Amino acid sequence: MTNQWNLTGRRALVTGATKGIGWAVAEELLTFGAQVLVVARDAAEVAQVVEDWVQRGLPATGIAADVSTEAGRAAIFEQVHTQWQGLDLLINNVGTNIRKSFNDYTTAEYEQLFQVNLFSAIEMCRAAYPLLAASDQAAVVNVGSVAGRFDVGTGAPYGMTKAAEEQLARHLAVEWAPVGIRVNTVSPWFIHTPLTKTLLARPEMLAKVVAGTPLARVGEPAEVAAAVAFLCLPAASYITGQCLLVDGGLSAKGL
Repeated sequence: MTNQWNLTGRRALVTGATKGIGWAVAEELLTFGAQVLVVARDAAEVAQVVEDWVQRGLPATGIAADVSTEAGRAAIFEQVHTQWQGLDLLINNVGTNIRKSFNDYTTAEYEQLFQVNLFSAIEMCRAAYPLLAASDQAAVVNVGSVAGRFDVGTGAPYGMTKAAEEQLARHLAVEWAPVGIRVNTVSPWFIHTPLTKTLLARPEMLAKVVAGTPLARVGEPAEVAAAVAFLCLPAASYITGQCLLVDGGLSAKGL
């Protein structure tokens, strides 16, 4: 493995990293040699995945914290400072959804989705900035969604937060370029994750997704993780402000 395709020694923070896309991203970064701090709310899940990776000789550590709260973010960065005294890679992956018709959402539900999906990413970027600015190969990757670009019937608030997250990455890519921080987004279509499991269990929904996807299947978390890892690698050192759609060709075909 050449240096262009190596993350050995890089310090990565991955949110929502105990399942689905987040777990796959952490696994991929570890495979490329990065040290990974696993963040999720469930302490038992964090302990389990970290133990599994450590037993395989991979440099994973973890913390149970809620990134949507100020206290949770403070705890995360306290550990980052204590453990590493620095940070090279930030993956804003945590997200949730409530699928409803527009008029059926309550204000509290809208606020929850914005807090978890968007505001947490904003605050994680703000908190990470001094550490990333001190790195010589810093990168941020936001995990968005094609719902941020197209109406895919998944609910207005979710799509709104993902569109804003993509724009946040574009803006920060320009503003933070002078200090060497690259910022990109990876936006998947339907992927086999706990978040989509119930929906894809409906035969009519699965058939609709497959029919609308040129590759004629649902994606896998590892396929999203590969795109995230690429944008973290030195091989992607001239790529910033971009959104890489991992969508099986959906955006080329349209709904």
